[in-house]
Amino acid sequence: MKIRKVKSLWNGTLKGGNGKMNITGYSGPFTFASRFEEGKGTNPEELVGAAQSGCFSMFLAALLSEEGLEPESIETEASVTLGEVGGGPAITNIKLDSTVKCEGVSQEKFNELSQTAKEKCPISRLYAGGTASIELDAKLV
Repeated sequence: MKIRKVKSLWNGTLKGGNGKMNITGYSGPFTFASRFEEGKGTNPEELVGAAQSGCFSMFLAALLSEEGLEPESIETEASVTLGEVGGGPAITNIKLDSTVKCEGVSQEKFNELSQTAKEKCPISRLYAGGTASIELDAKLV
């Protein structure tokens, strides 16, 4: 399987600092304001939403294709809620709103495949079942 790498750099304190995220095809700022207020730049929660919506859409396309169907488009928006759990910040909900154009699929089959995609895409499985270990190699320089 492929290993994908991204990089982020943070400079300074939480509120006064700033950072930059580098992802294939994207490089941009993130700040306290872009995460907790309405500042310019992105934030980890938006990237989680992008990962979730993209993964769901691709997985649903695969499931529809396995049924011999050809989806024209699958547009999915993820709304990621950052709340508090156990005295600390946590993602408390991800709501997916998806609009699909695919001729030949019944509503019943579409509902079944959509639910399967929500439950079984790799990003959903990561969040729901804790399928990934997180390794750390931290160096103080």
